[in-house]
Amino acid sequence: MILRDRLAPALAGLSAACLLAFGGATAAQDTPVAAIAATPAFTAAKAQMAADFDRTVADIITLTEIPAPPFQEAERGKAYLAMLKAHGLTETTTDDEGNVMGLRRGAAAPGGPVIVVSAHLDTVFPADTDVTVRREGTRLMAPGVGDDTRSLAVLLAFIRALDAAQIVTEKDILFVGTVGEEGPGDLRGVRHLFTQGAYKDRVEAFFSFDGSDPSRVVTGAVGSKRYRTFFRGPGGHSYGAFGIVNPMAAMARATAALYEIEVPKTPRTTYSASVTGGGVSVNSIPAEVYTEYDMRSESPEALATLEAQLLAAFQEAAAAENAARSVSEGEITVEPLVIGDRPAGGTDPDSLLVRSVLAANRIQGFEPQMSASSTDSNIPMSLGIPAITMGSGGTGGRAHALDEWIDVEPVESLRGMAVGLLSILAVAGVD
Repeated sequence: MILRDRLAPALAGLSAACLLAFGGATAAQDTPVAAIAATPAFTAAKAQMAADFDRTVADIITLTEIPAPPFQEAERGKAYLAMLKAHGLTETTTDDEGNVMGLRRGAAAPGGPVIVVSAHLDTVFPADTDVTVRREGTRLMAPGVGDDTRSLAVLLAFIRALDAAQIVTEKDILFVGTVGEEGPGDLRGVRHLFTQGAYKDRVEAFFSFDGSDPSRVVTGAVGSKRYRTFFRGPGGHSYGAFGIVNPMAAMARATAALYEIEVPKTPRTTYSASVTGGGVSVNSIPAEVYTEYDMRSESPEALATLEAQLLAAFQEAAAAENAARSVSEGEITVEPLVIGDRPAGGTDPDSLLVRSVLAANRIQGFEPQMSASSTDSNIPMSLGIPAITMGSGGTGGRAHALDEWIDVEPVESLRGMAVGLLSILAVAGVD
């Protein structure tokens, strides 16, 4: 029996009171979430996730113990691609950027809209980091175990649950493990997916599963612009050449000027001078120094304004140093290099995607909160494609730290996983 037939009695049997109990009249009336949640098929899918939960935990451990630093995700990607193939997906492939993916066909004609369900392959840790998983009761501890390896395993659990319950979606679902989500990766994987990938013109909605908590629903993309800026001058002996221009002084002036800028609190806009280096010895005027700068905002306009102010500060600082000291051996020059560019954006809270995720949370007993962050969803949001980022279930902590951990206690983990699967079904549609 196809799911459409199973939905009919469920829809007929849902009273207004039931709909309210399922998380609010608006959510229940405007999305198919409540009806899908009440079907025997969805109950069967949840039962399957519970029955093979130990397999999900085993997948988390297997994938965590394959190092995947930014730009070095290939080995984990190869393992994950094999898992996607083993789960019966079609069009399984690794694209030119390193993303791995597979398609679960829906009832619609080939070549139609696609719902992307993703998690990222990379972690923040260097290749030589010990990623052996330690287990204490229901707690798993290892670098990268929660950000974002658990989500990769949960995506596999979703596929098994859909197959076991014989659920046919209306739209195709593309399951993707992306590369380059963390730091220096600068969203290169998802950027490729939406600008050059084979499915770039077919994506109707985008789910990024990242972290644990499903009730934290990222609907806003915090944009960022990052520079590594070099300040250069002639250099010389700190005593013998005293009086000539010093790029360190220009860099300090520019950084101080940044911290004089008043940025809006709403939309939240921030900046930081974060990494610095250069010079050759304590008794030398440096010929080259650099600082890395990070700017972020929920607003593209506010971010562009801040960026223009910082770039102006660089030039003004160089000009001030050239005016203040001797340029007999050469002038101060500045070279700002972009090392990160994540666009800002957002998904309409009234979209089917957001309303479905909020309703699915409430049905499973969570109180969802919309928030803004920098995730893989930045790229589709900036392109006007509905996208959200949410946790894949359970709890965890110490992300990006060597003592990172997750709790795989089954009841809470499965409750969170049900939110994700229910949200996907509401958006992909059921035949």
